[in-house]
Amino acid sequence: MIRVLLADDQSLVRAGFRALLGAQPDIEVVAEAADGAQALSSVRELRPDVVLMDIRMPVLDGLAATRRITEDQHLHGVKVVMLTTFELDEYVFEAIRSGASGFLVKDTEPEELVRAVRAVVDGDALLSPGVTRRLIAEFAARSKEPTAAADLGELTEREREVMTLVGIGLSNDEIARRLVVSPLTAKTHVSRAMVKLSARDRAQLVVLAYESGLVRPGWLG
Repeated sequence: MIRVLLADDQSLVRAGFRALLGAQPDIEVVAEAADGAQALSSVRELRPDVVLMDIRMPVLDGLAATRRITEDQHLHGVKVVMLTTFELDEYVFEAIRSGASGFLVKDTEPEELVRAVRAVVDGDALLSPGVTRRLIAEFAARSKEPTAAADLGELTEREREVMTLVGIGLSNDEIARRLVVSPLTAKTHVSRAMVKLSARDRAQLVVLAYESGLVRPGWLG
């Protein structure tokens, strides 16, 4: 059973998500929160698998709450998915840097919401091409030189190649076609790279690809 916590200051949004997710046989909504402070407290108490976190909330915003969750070693297994009104929210970059596993717009299709919850539990990230390009644009503006934040020495040549393709925004299926391998093989290489670099998920792998200099802005191959 996938345990989900809903954090949004709009009760109608929470009610809609609860009704949809609660109808799934493998998903349980364990709590709701109307602000980031409540969300943080509930996460520490209940340790849900996934938190659907609105970015803009009173008391403590979703960005600050996400950072506290992802920095807490006791909450390492908790995945945070940010809820935004627009895909290219101004806080996308900082939220990914803070450890969010992905983004969903609030008017997403019901089946996409359910798929997203299951995907992040499986270790996948929710980064649409639009969000990935926004990340790239932010790195171009903020990072003139790589920071060498990640040691890529443990990666094989193939894993570095796959990480580069992840960094420019390709999905596993697209990576498989580019390298002429099966999607399962591509996913395996991505997973191994994440394990070796201690990346929480695919979203953090994108960040590490840029911070290490493996990928540079403009490499939209």
